[in-house]
Amino acid sequence: MKTVSPFLELEGGPRVDVTWDGETLSLPEGSNLAAALLAAGVEVFRQSPVSGAPRAPFCMMGACFDCLIEIDGVTRQA
Repeated sequence: MKTVSPFLELEGGPRVDVTWDGETLSLPEGSNLAAALLAAGVEVFRQSPVSGAPRAPFCMMGACFDCLIEIDGVTRQA
C-alpha cells in the first residue's frame, strides 16, 4: 500500500502488524495511529456518512473527528 507520502516514515523500535482494507501494514508499536497510517501511505480513513466524501485526519489534535476509523467494530479516533 505504501505510496509517495509527504509524511516521514516512523522508524526504530518494535512494530505491530495491523490489517487495513485487507492489507497487512507494519506500524511502529505505541505510535499515534493516525500518524502511523499516514506515514504508511493511507490517504482515506473513511467516507462521510452524508455525502460519501473521503475523510482523513485534519487537525491531528483530536478536535475535529475527521480521523474516525472502525477498529474491531468500534468507531474511534485514530
